[in-house]
Amino acid sequence: MAPRVGVVVFPGSNCEHDVVQVVRSLGAGAELVWHHQGSLGGVDAVVLPGGFAHGDYLRPGAIARFAPVMEAVARFAAEGGPVVGICNGFQVLTEAGLLPGALQKNRGLRFVCATIDVEVATDRSVLTAGVTPGTRLRLPVNHFEGNYTCDARTLAELRDEDRIVLRYVDNPNGSVDDIAGVCNAGRNVVGLMPHPERACDPLLGSADGKVLLDALLGADVTH
Repeated sequence: MAPRVGVVVFPGSNCEHDVVQVVRSLGAGAELVWHHQGSLGGVDAVVLPGGFAHGDYLRPGAIARFAPVMEAVARFAAEGGPVVGICNGFQVLTEAGLLPGALQKNRGLRFVCATIDVEVATDRSVLTAGVTPGTRLRLPVNHFEGNYTCDARTLAELRDEDRIVLRYVDNPNGSVDDIAGVCNAGRNVVGLMPHPERACDPLLGSADGKVLLDALLGADVTH
């Protein structure tokens, strides 16, 4: 049976339908899960999409972390369920404490909208399982607060535990250690700033995002 992916929608999300369309094109089921819901409805994986949850008031993800759905996401993640946060979704996951570190304003205080190269740093995550480390992917980024930061101890842990998932080849935003994505200790929760769902059709410039989403859809579900 094809996996079912729940795509969480907050007020201000704007990439949820992109994720749904791509997931369905890859042969899986996809459905929207609203921020006020207290249950995920038995989905096999969860994606927190990009956008501007609650208008990025206070800071990106700071209000969304208190939504009822995030309690369900936290339970799902604790049970081993695959969770991926893309762009604003990455910000929400850090605010919710499901991933370490934080996303701050880009170096130079400039909004970045470009297609960039990232390098897969590990194959030990639900988003990169089966992808050879060192593989380069062309993916779009679209953010103002995508500059990943963490303290020295956390960075050392991420390196030592092989939890840096993606690195920028040419860092567009000032992220520490060129980090474009990280995972939790269980490797089932991943956050990344690039948009794989926007890179699944050669007509749009790149189909490299399929590599990551195929890995997610093939993840070994343990929850």
